[in-house]
Amino acid sequence: MAMTQDATEEFAGDVCIPVSVAQQMEFCHERGWTDGLPVVPATQDLVDDMLEAARLKPDTVLAEMPSRNIAVTATKAAINAVMAGCKPEYMPVVAAAVKALGAPEFGLHHVASGHSGAAIMVLVNGPIARKLGINSKNNVFGPGVRANASIGRALRLVLLNCLRYHPATADAATFGTPGKYTCCIAENEENHPWTPWHVECGFAAKDSTVTLVAASTMTQIWTFGTAEQLLIAVADALSFLGSIAITSQTPAAVIFGGEHAELLRETGWTKARIREFVLAHSGRTIAELKRAGRMDGEIAEGDAATMHHALREPEDLMVLCAGSPIGLLSMVLPGFGGSREAGRSPTIRIEA
Repeated sequence: MAMTQDATEEFAGDVCIPVSVAQQMEFCHERGWTDGLPVVPATQDLVDDMLEAARLKPDTVLAEMPSRNIAVTATKAAINAVMAGCKPEYMPVVAAAVKALGAPEFGLHHVASGHSGAAIMVLVNGPIARKLGINSKNNVFGPGVRANASIGRALRLVLLNCLRYHPATADAATFGTPGKYTCCIAENEENHPWTPWHVECGFAAKDSTVTLVAASTMTQIWTFGTAEQLLIAVADALSFLGSIAITSQTPAAVIFGGEHAELLRETGWTKARIREFVLAHSGRTIAELKRAGRMDGEIAEGDAATMHHALREPEDLMVLCAGSPIGLLSMVLPGFGGSREAGRSPTIRIEA
């Protein structure tokens, strides 16, 4: 429930909420309502501002989560957006991201509860990314931009506070990742060598969308060679023997930085050709996988010549552009592992 501003203490049910902002922060910490960092006290006025900005009624259900027996309402999402430090104009993006959590193909419970501790990346496309100043360029996964930091954090707080994915209980991650605090970027659609992701998904360029991407890890690759050498490095990052995702062939993503994207543009590589090439070069032999303990059984005749690929089909690789225009670096995001029937990336229109 939102905390209201008043000269006296207010009550949420039988819970006494202190007036002092400092005490309110400690109040939230003590009740496990935070991600470990201080949160903004969610006053009723601030929550109302969030709902108004997104033109949402308080009791609107944004997502049904049968696996948790919970429905996330607009009010619950707005409270967590306030706590995360969002501006009201960010709320349509947060609401769309919460809707995406409920998409059956995403398989949220498997993503959020597994030992692999997957991060959930919020990808924003379309005009709203530029309007809100969501970073798509230099230091795109790093700190410094409020929109990126608070939108991603709002989704994590929804997972903690609404869906009860708490560490050491429903969230069983062995290590986790810093991306579980916040992970939100925009695709760099300026001078894009190909069709931006949301247009590839069938939306108009003027539409704004949110896409959720489950990633078991993030691996930077650095190469200054040919386009083929770059894509071989991408394939290797998807298929190293310790990869969580390789045996289950879960969907993955590659985010090309500016210089790598320009190299691929200049040499005429289409998205389809990139996907086919990466898939073809992402193979490990059954013998290698058994030797590394990634598959059971003794090495048998023919295992040294039988290939297992990190992806089942080319379309399982999401091809994106973001990051600085300078630097021979790109980012590979292997899938979260466990099942290719979950963790597929839903794309939701933002109603703004």
